[in-house]
Amino acid sequence: MDENELAKIVVDLGFKIYKKLGAGLFESVYEECLFHDIKKIGLKVEKQKSLSIIYDDLVIENAFKIDLLVENKLILEIKTVDYLNDVHKAQILTYLKMTNCKLGLLMNFRTDYYKNGIKRVVNNI
Repeated sequence: MDENELAKIVVDLGFKIYKKLGAGLFESVYEECLFHDIKKIGLKVEKQKSLSIIYDDLVIENAFKIDLLVENKLILEIKTVDYLNDVHKAQILTYLKMTNCKLGLLMNFRTDYYKNGIKRVVNNI
């Protein structure tokens, strides 16, 4: 299954959660629900995946945490903010580059319309 197919599945699962729970809860609630639903359909998913950074001869363990990593291909960054901005995009783009993944989704659950909170971010490897 490629990244786009995974993204479609995840967006659909997110919509199911959004319809049931509504907007504006804590990020951790949506993260747990997505983690549960992704696992339930049999996809490999990791929650709060730690990333380390190597700078010169310095290794910084657990420098970042990816909210959800699906099938080692798709990065999900869950937000509950008024607006997604360039900082959020930079954050997920950094994760994409560090993992060599091609596609990430910023999923903001604090919107009036679910589809307005979904942003695709592509790593031009």
